[in-house]
Amino acid sequence: MIRWNGRIIAASASTLLLISTSCSPADGPDADAEAAVEGESLDPAATSADGGPVPMDATSLVNPNTAEGVALAGAGLEQAAIDEVLAARPFDGMSELDALLAESMDGPAREDLYERIWIPIDLNTAGRDEILLIPGVGERMAHEFEEYRPYRAIEEFRREIGKYVDDAEVARLERYVTIR
Repeated sequence: MIRWNGRIIAASASTLLLISTSCSPADGPDADAEAAVEGESLDPAATSADGGPVPMDATSLVNPNTAEGVALAGAGLEQAAIDEVLAARPFDGMSELDALLAESMDGPAREDLYERIWIPIDLNTAGRDEILLIPGVGERMAHEFEEYRPYRAIEEFRREIGKYVDDAEVARLERYVTIR
């Protein structure tokens, strides 16, 4: 059992079950096994050596085309939005997901959400509108993404974009892209 954001999360290798509770970790028999830091996200696709969930690292983004509802909830989506996403997928890309979410969320809320959920965009084929959906990317950086096409390997992206931003920002941006 792991305590996360005031909830107890029971886990097995194939499922995560969120159970609302007001119990403290010390109330249960697994108190010594309570390891997650409050506010830390869990990666539902990964399991620890004992079969429990593991925290998502800073590079993890939930893919709404493949994630279970619990992962989407953990990323911050309300249940109504989760239901809409699950019913509408698979999405061809971020523009399609963004259009769906725009019906119920404003721009700043979606940008905040895209720091946790994302469908990787192909560096060689993504349109400017999709590139601009990446949190923190403006017109100038979108131009730089496009200027160096075609990318043959992610190392090219790191090198070229690294001319404009530091290594940490390159690593952050890399989470949003792929080369097919």
